Amino acid sequence: MCRAMKCDETSPQDDLARARATRSPLRKLYYWTLHWAATPYALPALVILSFAESSFFPVPPDVLLIALCFCNPRRWFSLAAWCTVASVAGGLLGYFIGWGLWEAVGLPIVRMYHGEAVVESVRIWYENYGFFGVLIAAVTPIPYKVFTIASGMMRFDLTQFVLASVLGRAMRFFLVAGLIRMFGARIKPFMERHFELAATALVALAILGFAAIKYL
Repeated sequence: MCRAMKCDETSPQDDLARARATRSPLRKLYYWTLHWAATPYALPALVILSFAESSFFPVPPDVLLIALCFCNPRRWFSLAAWCTVASVAGGLLGYFIGWGLWEAVGLPIVRMYHGEAVVESVRIWYENYGFFGVLIAAVTPIPYKVFTIASGMMRFDLTQFVLASVLGRAMRFFLVAGLIRMFGARIKPFMERHFELAATALVALAILGFAAIKYL
């Protein structure tokens, strides 16, 4: 698991040099991530990030997943699988935080994301859609951590929660990794030319996800 990844199309030294040369903080982070993807710590970092994002951490693992797939597109399937397993495990942590530590831990996390006002909306969504409510939350940019914690607090059926999480997270991560595998060679030059625009779009999508939950 900790073996370094050998990049098929990029040189880690070139990426590091470009990270040092650029003045753009976003591009610096992008090139640094590509360089880091070739180190022995890339896959453990992806697992940790995927786990944490499902229960409390704000940064989604998609950016690192994309960088790793750019680095070694032939490993797209295993990378998406690791991402899915770790994300579901993190979702279970979020569930049990809501189930047993709502007042001490769950509620402060919800408040940190200004999501306390939407918990009742989540309850209504579960009542109306049940299994499919979790499935949609697992796929879309809607903050999944809010749903995992709320699911535990509301004692949502654990079996359905796990099944929906596996299906939803797998759909999301395998789609991202599969697209990079299929079109990575063509997408990467565009990403590098228009990275600020792409990063802005990702941030806007994340903001819309947090906003959308208020109207469920």
